[in-house]
Amino acid sequence: MVQQDVQFGKVAVLMGGQSAEREVSLMSGQGVLAALRARGVDAHAFDPASLPMDELKKQGFTRCFIALHGRYGEDGTVQGALELLGIPYTGAGVMASSMAIDKVMTKRVWLAEGLPTPRYVLLHRSEYTPERVRAIPAALGLPLIVKPVREGSSLGVTKVTSADQMEQALADAAALDADILCEEFIAGDEVTCPVLGTGGDARALPVIHIVAPEGQYDYQNKYFTDVTEYRVPCDLPAGEEAAIQQLVLKAYRVLGCRGWGRIDVMIDAATRQPYLLEINTSPGMTSHSLVPMAAQAAGTDYETLCLQLLASASLDYPPTTEARA
Repeated sequence: MVQQDVQFGKVAVLMGGQSAEREVSLMSGQGVLAALRARGVDAHAFDPASLPMDELKKQGFTRCFIALHGRYGEDGTVQGALELLGIPYTGAGVMASSMAIDKVMTKRVWLAEGLPTPRYVLLHRSEYTPERVRAIPAALGLPLIVKPVREGSSLGVTKVTSADQMEQALADAAALDADILCEEFIAGDEVTCPVLGTGGDARALPVIHIVAPEGQYDYQNKYFTDVTEYRVPCDLPAGEEAAIQQLVLKAYRVLGCRGWGRIDVMIDAATRQPYLLEINTSPGMTSHSLVPMAAQAAGTDYETLCLQLLASASLDYPPTTEARA
């Protein structure tokens, strides 16, 4: 029998939710739930798509592990509700979450801080004209990437290799988001680097080199096949890996992230210049997920990682004694 761990109280693992990534979130949440229970935590599944958030307070939950992905879970909305309820939660706070879910807002912050990210054009699905669409390949070159501004797990992402593919690519992205990001394609190595911690105490985990079949690291190859190769420890030169870790730490900190996150990077094959793509502030915790993989390479197993993340749960605005009185 597993001894009950009382230090965390009653813990809700938030999973499911309303986003297009619901299926992945349920897989992440079940993994986290099993790991916490195996370590004696009084953990319970909680799906915000099925129950109102104030049930967390009514049912006596004292801490939340957010295993939600995408909108209504990774975008500051759930974080704001938990702030109002006064229940500490894992991951980034309200402002960092709402910025990081938006790929264009994230780029604007990184560019303002002098951090490298691919060139881009932002379109709104109801406003762009055929002339403007035709101008995008000329401005960014081909191939280029088209994707929704506020989705994850490679949903709605198209690699456009010829101008006549633009219309369908834009339609696929627009089906998921009103805002569409057209981005310069960086040919080279695809890597990702998780970060644990907050502020000056944040640390980068080992970099993972992702080698997908024909470069197609899409939704299916991320979660439901075993054909993608993950090289960790990565096969990059030591100095190059260290430089990417430092870049990722700065990118994480300037957005004000806390707890944990994972940043995706492309390395230009010709120049070896790394370019920041996007950040995930509630990364996957499935059997195929990359944060557990990097943590394992650094000597931290899945269950221990889940406990460490739960221990980091906090609030942007902890209630004061006066507020509680």
